[in-house]
Amino acid sequence: MNPILLAVLGLLLLLVFLFAGMRIGVAMALVGFIGIMTMRMISGMAFSNAFTMALGSFANGPLASTNKDSLVVIPMFTLMGVTCAQAGISQDLYAACYKWVSRVRGGLAIATEVACAFFGAICGSATATTASMGKICLPEMDKYNYKRTLACGSISAGGTLGILIPPSTGFMLYAINAGIGVGPMFIAGIVPGIILTACYAGTVLVICTRDPEAGPKGVKYSLSEKFKALLGVLPVLLLFILVLGGILFGWCSATEGGAVGAFGAFIFLAIRKKFTPKNIIAALKETAETTAMIFLIMIGSDILSQFFTMTGISASLNALAANAPSPWLILIIFLLIYGLLGCFIDSLPLICLLTPIFLPVIRTMGFNDMWFGVLMVMLMELGLMTPPVGMCCYVMAGITKGTTSLQQIFKGTAPFLIGIIIAIAIVMAFPSLATWLPGLMRG
Repeated sequence: MNPILLAVLGLLLLLVFLFAGMRIGVAMALVGFIGIMTMRMISGMAFSNAFTMALGSFANGPLASTNKDSLVVIPMFTLMGVTCAQAGISQDLYAACYKWVSRVRGGLAIATEVACAFFGAICGSATATTASMGKICLPEMDKYNYKRTLACGSISAGGTLGILIPPSTGFMLYAINAGIGVGPMFIAGIVPGIILTACYAGTVLVICTRDPEAGPKGVKYSLSEKFKALLGVLPVLLLFILVLGGILFGWCSATEGGAVGAFGAFIFLAIRKKFTPKNIIAALKETAETTAMIFLIMIGSDILSQFFTMTGISASLNALAANAPSPWLILIIFLLIYGLLGCFIDSLPLICLLTPIFLPVIRTMGFNDMWFGVLMVMLMELGLMTPPVGMCCYVMAGITKGTTSLQQIFKGTAPFLIGIIIAIAIVMAFPSLATWLPGLMRG
């Protein structure tokens, strides 16, 4: 059997396992094991020996993929995010943002996008951002008679900013798999994150211009009330500046920044008088669960990558790129593959799965690896809003408690897909938007 065909069959088998409900990390490890064993048998090895050789991939691979100092950044930033959520910062963020845009049609939805961007700056997870902000934003939009399609669509779209606005779990995994610094990768996402937030806000304005009833105007607030509300954003701004500013100016590494952020989040928890055993245990438990999930994905990805390496798929892609009429054509094909697979596979395993395959080709063609990482994560956001996976939409459906169908929520996110495509096109056309700040950091 052709090894490339075997790699494609392995990917299809992975999709079957995922749709069957198998855990992502376990599914990747199982497909990798079956693939390695099949490759050995194709080469003429007996079944028993092939089985033993494939089983050997579980011996050193899991330890090698998780025994890295750089991985400490994952639990640290996760702890910062979940602790801030326990502190209830999301409520103050939303209130502050809304008071500044309350008189604009769709102001609540615009405030949702901005508040999600701020919350993403301390969270790093798309689903957590959607869940935290959705519980606060949806009742407010219902109170002002917003159409559910706009309300649910804006929250689901805003939630995806959690994996683009640094610190981002997606950037962490990409940087670790790509062998580049986590800190510069975080910095590369700042400007594209601002651009995407603006595109989402512009989408809301277009929707409300075409259908004024979708997002009515809110109450009017005085200038003093607006400035007073900014105090709610101050904790997030301080934490964001302290952590990412420290990384940008070289005061601390990404791992140290994560530790500082987690410590700062516990201080906010104490200031808000929520430093209770219940909240602390809840934050530590969620951090442990999220970290274990990510590590399991990395272990499964490592075993699956061994199988793909044996098939020679990376070498075949390099040969294809060498004969392509334009490197941009290959880049667009890669991005389309990310966008398509993102509709079926969650963003984190997809990053671990495809980065080792595509990145060597990207570097061979002379493209910047951080710029490619930003584009890749932005395409992952598409998958978070599109069926059949669309995790942010599923989280939103859970928040509505059955009062809004999943079909309506997907319909509500459709206009925001145009917004993110525009943002991706802008970052593609101007790579310096992603590379300027990291370059300044190095300088």
